[in-house]
Amino acid sequence: MSKNRKLSMFTASFAIVGLLAGCTGGNNNANTNSSPSPTSSGNNTATEAPAGEFPDYSKGFPENVTLEIPVYERAFEGWNVTDNFYTRWVQKEFGDKYNITVKYVPITRANEVQDFEQLLASRKAPDIIFHYDMPQALNYYGEDVLQPLNHDEIANYAPTYWGNMSETIKQYGTVEDNQVFFFAARPNADNYTTLIRKDWVEKVGMKVEDLTSLEKYNEMLAKWKEAGLGTAGAALLKNNYNYSYAFREWPVDPKYRALYSDLGVADLTTADTERFLRNMNYQYNNGLIDKEFYLRDDDNKVKAEFVAGKTGTYGTYLTNNTDAITATLANNPDAEFAILPPTAGVPEGYKPQGRAYWPFGFIMGINYETTDEERAAVWMYLEWLSQPENLFYFQNGVEGQNYTLDAEGIAVRNPDFKGESVLSQNNNKDYWALVTEIAQYDDPAKTLTANLRNWSPVGHEHLAEDLVKYYDQVAEYRTPDALFSVVLEKVNDYKADLNSLFQELYVKLVIAKPEEFDALYEEAKKTYLEQGYQEILDEKQKAIDAGQFR
Repeated sequence: MSKNRKLSMFTASFAIVGLLAGCTGGNNNANTNSSPSPTSSGNNTATEAPAGEFPDYSKGFPENVTLEIPVYERAFEGWNVTDNFYTRWVQKEFGDKYNITVKYVPITRANEVQDFEQLLASRKAPDIIFHYDMPQALNYYGEDVLQPLNHDEIANYAPTYWGNMSETIKQYGTVEDNQVFFFAARPNADNYTTLIRKDWVEKVGMKVEDLTSLEKYNEMLAKWKEAGLGTAGAALLKNNYNYSYAFREWPVDPKYRALYSDLGVADLTTADTERFLRNMNYQYNNGLIDKEFYLRDDDNKVKAEFVAGKTGTYGTYLTNNTDAITATLANNPDAEFAILPPTAGVPEGYKPQGRAYWPFGFIMGINYETTDEERAAVWMYLEWLSQPENLFYFQNGVEGQNYTLDAEGIAVRNPDFKGESVLSQNNNKDYWALVTEIAQYDDPAKTLTANLRNWSPVGHEHLAEDLVKYYDQVAEYRTPDALFSVVLEKVNDYKADLNSLFQELYVKLVIAKPEEFDALYEEAKKTYLEQGYQEILDEKQKAIDAGQFR
């Protein structure tokens, strides 16, 4: 299917619900079908630069440019994602200097793709289209909603950013000979983890360290039930499918991984998924997990069960202002917390496999409707954000208010600060993640110290230490998903429908009576394959056989 045809289908699907209001797409104009010209002025009245040079905007744009930047909306209580101390700071220090109006466009984290697709269909999308995973980024490319890039232009307007990321952009940013993507850096660290109620574990005569396998974990959950404590937390699986990794054979074959690993399309038909679903069915029928897991379709709903003391586990990004801990303690002052060991979800005889990150954070493209001046403003913003002093301010706030500097030059947070310059609950990461995934210092030891401080809830510093310990312990079992060098058309065609179908089928399997599981699973696999998954597998296999992946 051609990219233009897919875009027509993409826009038509939203026209049905009235979002396009007669819009026909508009991404086939001359401005987006060829590489950006270094001298074109788009809708701006600036004088064109001499041949071979780029317009000089170092003193600002002659006419105001509106720069629209996407930012995750995570529903942090009391936080206005589009208007706060830091967005106003950006406008004052960057926007006003260059005659740019900086507008932040909220994207809900749980429905990110849907939000972007709706904004694109209604022609209200921001100048940057981003995602954390390449399959979805390739989907945007396949929908023809990203414009080609000129690397010389990036280097001209953003020399610091280009110096930091040029090798990554050159290695991973080209698709079908088109320069399309640019990236944020991703240092080798991660602060996503699962909290567990340590006091519950100990109340049933066990220790967190005892959770060396899935079987031991289920044994503990059964004791929780018997003691009337609660269940494990659970949520509706959607949009992000890496649930089966720990149920795979080790070592995993790279071609097998390329065929079945896809964050956007669930591998329902594999033996790995069957093992995963059988365990969930066991947990559900034995009352070990949240009975209404299928209703927990966003983070706040999952967190509410944990905070209320109904569930004893909760997956989250650990930060020094993680509110799940303080909220739980408000309800139960005697609550104690630990990090769930990675082995707790691994069947006996298997390895704690996980998904390794690619060597980049955000994968970004430029909206096909972004003008030359707006695109230049994007690069200028990334350049400004890449300056150490600006990045440090965004990550730490105001010295003497949010933090003080210790003898090593590391920011020491003031956990009690509640003033105007308070950071968001993930330390403003949703703003500065455009250039890096994790805050860094000039020395790895200082970076680790700073990370531990940033990830350590006050009074619970051991959590960050255990998070890092476990991350290092299972490093050898983390492998990255394949990066295909071609657009997988069938993934684009069927992804949304299969996402919805998977939710229906897997919930049915989890809540089924154990004696009905086998027949229902065979039926589910057949339905899933017939509804497009077999075509996806065939297309992937063809690309794998041709060596079009890495």
